[in-house]
Amino acid sequence: MKCNYHTHTHFCDGKENMRFFVDKAIELQFNHLGFSPHAPISNHYDFTLTDEEIPKYLGEVESLQQKYPQITIYKGMECDYIPGITKDFIYYKNKYSLNYMIGGVHLIKIPNSKDIWFIDGSKRATYDEGIACFFSNDIKKAVTCFWEQTYEMIETQEFDIIAHLDKIKMHNQNRFFKEEEEWYKKLVDHAIALISKKKLIVEINSRGIYRQRCAHFYPSDYILEQLAKANVSFVISSDAHKAEELPLYYEKAKVKLKSFGVDSLVALINKEWASYKI
Repeated sequence: MKCNYHTHTHFCDGKENMRFFVDKAIELQFNHLGFSPHAPISNHYDFTLTDEEIPKYLGEVESLQQKYPQITIYKGMECDYIPGITKDFIYYKNKYSLNYMIGGVHLIKIPNSKDIWFIDGSKRATYDEGIACFFSNDIKKAVTCFWEQTYEMIETQEFDIIAHLDKIKMHNQNRFFKEEEEWYKKLVDHAIALISKKKLIVEINSRGIYRQRCAHFYPSDYILEQLAKANVSFVISSDAHKAEELPLYYEKAKVKLKSFGVDSLVALINKEWASYKI
């Protein structure tokens, strides 16, 4: 099996038409290709799908499913969790009969405030300014806010795959905190316990590496090791925004997982996530 379930096209912040991704996936001998545009967010952010575009997105997936029977094509969605702002993930899955849902945190709601801190994107300055403006340069408070929002997403939302679990590290790059610090590992360990209890799938995501925004996969080695010990299920995701990005670091991700004793991944087969050997 060869699968990718985390893919962004021109319907959100991706750069190419869906057909280019399908053609590339077939060329690369992928068995499954899942599309996962960013779900709409009120006070629309320019990286998301709009409510008006959802029917067009679904129609295009269904058209591609008919045109390319040699590959299994799925319609999914990547939902942001922002307390008090975003819709419950299950709303989209049920309303639009989606095959699977990805959950992630890119935007952090500042407690007792209407402010939102965007931790993603190409501008490191936005990350740094958020730490200064919203947390008075208290990095522990800033990072804890990210993880607590992640905990809340895990506990309150219905979804299949958790995206780029430690996204908070992307613009840090060892400047404000070290991932081996005990306070940080305690935050991580609680997330792992919740993921294990909820039986969520974790993606090993290579986008930070090939975009040269961080040196390691999401999640980092310590987290992967602990997830493996907890027998959590994995998928490999390139988080592709261009068709050429689909295969990037796929084989290296398998090697990384095997180094922690992981010998299987999961794939969506007949509406169920089934494991297969790697």
